[in-house]
Amino acid sequence: MANPSILILAGDGIGPEVMAEVKKIIGWYDAKRGITFDVSEDLVGGCAYDKHGTPLHDDTMAKAQDVDCVLLGAVGGPKYDSLDFSVKPERGLLRLRKEMDLYSNLRPAQCFDALADFSSLKKEVVAGLDIVIVRELTSGVYFGEPRGIFTEGNERVGINTQRYTESEIARVARSAFELARRRNNKVCSMEKANVMESGILWRQVVQEIHDKEYPDVELSHMYADAGAMQLCRWPKQFDVIVTDNLFGDLLSDAAAMLTGSLGMLPSASLGAPMANGRPKALYEPVHGSAPDIAGQGKANPIACILSFAMALRYSFDLGEEATRLEQAVEKVLADGVRTADLMGPEGGVPVSTSAMGDAIIAALDASL
Repeated sequence: MANPSILILAGDGIGPEVMAEVKKIIGWYDAKRGITFDVSEDLVGGCAYDKHGTPLHDDTMAKAQDVDCVLLGAVGGPKYDSLDFSVKPERGLLRLRKEMDLYSNLRPAQCFDALADFSSLKKEVVAGLDIVIVRELTSGVYFGEPRGIFTEGNERVGINTQRYTESEIARVARSAFELARRRNNKVCSMEKANVMESGILWRQVVQEIHDKEYPDVELSHMYADAGAMQLCRWPKQFDVIVTDNLFGDLLSDAAAMLTGSLGMLPSASLGAPMANGRPKALYEPVHGSAPDIAGQGKANPIACILSFAMALRYSFDLGEEATRLEQAVEKVLADGVRTADLMGPEGGVPVSTSAMGDAIIAALDASL
């Protein structure tokens, strides 16, 4: 049987540095656990534009469609700010999401005990936080038509259209319910059914899918603005939150900062099952390319490493190995090992990007 396949697109800025640590961990799984992946690499973002004049070459897109999953680092940087919108580095990532039809974006917000003091909220509010926001990623107001800036009479009008079909809502709802069954069996659906017809349809469809297919999962509904308030008040009341593209963008960024550092947060974008039954998938850290620290060994690789842990769990059905990797990260943090972004008043052991990866591998060795 063929080995599972991974396409690595390290991208720009700190992307190659943090991805180098993931490649070390992939090597560890081969050497120590007998789990071998067929890994290929290619370009995306600004580096792809530099070589090909496009942020994502057609050949790279074809490779992404053929592998079991894609691991992406980060794209962009001020070097590319003056490019035409159509060839900006971020367009490469958007093309991957759209053409792979990655409609379900999973954004965990987990607060490790060792980092609870980094949150802007009180420690008792965030310590032990472990929630996931499931954001619909390929429809809604970011993609609806008509859109644009038009002239009406003597003034300009900006138009974006919020549009959802029943099937688009249903498939992301199923994704959330399936995820909840693997966690604490609880879903909160967020929309604005009080003022938006798309919100009314969203609530109706989520409830119908629940009643017909997932009656064992606890379901609640909440207006998205109230949800934002509750995330800041007591986030541990939630387990899985499912919401649309716009609200998911806002709520997941708010939840991200509850944990204290963007350098800690992974994400997964999942699509329809392939022939092997696994979903099409792209995994990436939430943080950007951070060009101001690129090449200096200051980047925190944990978000990228935890993105690989998500790949182990959701693309390769290796949940125990995913947990092993997550626990290794937790142990390293508990031991006070810190990249620059995690150095606080209490101090710690300052390490480089590479040394953080080495520490996590040492913790993996200790787990055997």
